[in-house]
Amino acid sequence: MTVAPLLDEVSAALLERYAKLIYKKIGVVISTEKTTLLSNRLRRRLRATDTSNFDEYYNKLQAMPPEDPEWEHFLQEITTHETYLFRDQPHWDWVQNDFTRELVQQFKAGKRPPFLRVWSAACSTGDEAATIACCLAEGLPLAEWTVEIIGTDIGAAAIAQAQRQTFSERSMRLVPKHVRNKHFDQSPDAPTWTTKPALRKRLSFSTHNLLDPLLLPAFDLIVLKNVLIYFDTNSKARVMKNICQALAPGGYLITGAAEGVSELLGTFSSKQGWLHRIAKQIT
Repeated sequence: MTVAPLLDEVSAALLERYAKLIYKKIGVVISTEKTTLLSNRLRRRLRATDTSNFDEYYNKLQAMPPEDPEWEHFLQEITTHETYLFRDQPHWDWVQNDFTRELVQQFKAGKRPPFLRVWSAACSTGDEAATIACCLAEGLPLAEWTVEIIGTDIGAAAIAQAQRQTFSERSMRLVPKHVRNKHFDQSPDAPTWTTKPALRKRLSFSTHNLLDPLLLPAFDLIVLKNVLIYFDTNSKARVMKNICQALAPGGYLITGAAEGVSELLGTFSSKQGWLHRIAKQIT
């Protein structure tokens, strides 16, 4: 089948319908200012599915059951953004130094077991989860600790890539040289790096929608960065409720500096603009 020439952009009316569809599915707000961006990303799905126009593709989505693989391709196309290891260095300095120091002190004082659970929420291709693993490995005596790092993302393709734990030179560009050499193996056939087994065994990944509760044991640290900027107040409130329920009393939350969650942090005290701690006891 030969696909007919596509319109340059989605019409304003149809864009609003797509935006409502995306919001209902994952809570992400698509601004009317992003018409060109959405048009370009949708156009790739039209070509991939031999669909002749934006209206026809919208109707296909509306008729698809939730488990249809095209939903995954569509949402992945819409929500993809750049990620790389050690993005926002001050966050990782805190994890490697202050956070691990506090954990060790608590353990020595008999206030906690040598067990740690971390959630990398909306982890994309696993760069952030690998960064967390590196920082904990540098700051904790891992031979004496049980560490579980769980990465989740709504995109199955992103999770599949995260599970491979293989990163390009571009993704690795901010990783300190000694960390790169200690915790990653370089491929002899391509300019890629793979997390070494000692770290990989502490990582696990699965699909998850932030609008839904994560039904797992509580976490000591949750990292949720550069995601809530795409949510409106109602969606953010839903996500933050789920985050609160997932954190252990006294646990920490790292957000992006511009996430706009200050009014939703009633159970948290903020240590810095991006670092928050939940109350010791959750009421």
